Amino acid sequence: MEKFCDRAVLLWAHLHGVALCLIEPGKPNQNAYIESFNDSFRDECLNVHWFLSLADAQEKIENWRIEYNEDRTHSSLGNVAPREYYLNHSQA
Repeated sequence: MEKFCDRAVLLWAHLHGVALCLIEPGKPNQNAYIESFNDSFRDECLNVHWFLSLADAQEKIENWRIEYNEDRTHSSLGNVAPREYYLNHSQA
């Protein structure tokens, strides 16, 4: 059923001149940044925790998000945590 819906949406978009910006199946390199993030999120959060309720999931995911965005080192920042990078570069 899912593939049928996918095809229907693609056909409708084509017939109505709508350009869809999607990652093609089997071509994750079309958006490597988000694919890398998705891998990290899955490996470091989703595969590590049991979610006992929606509130529990929200809390655990938020804690992971804060750690990822503030405390964890990133190679794109010279292996410095975003918070540290900001503090070192915001003092002009």
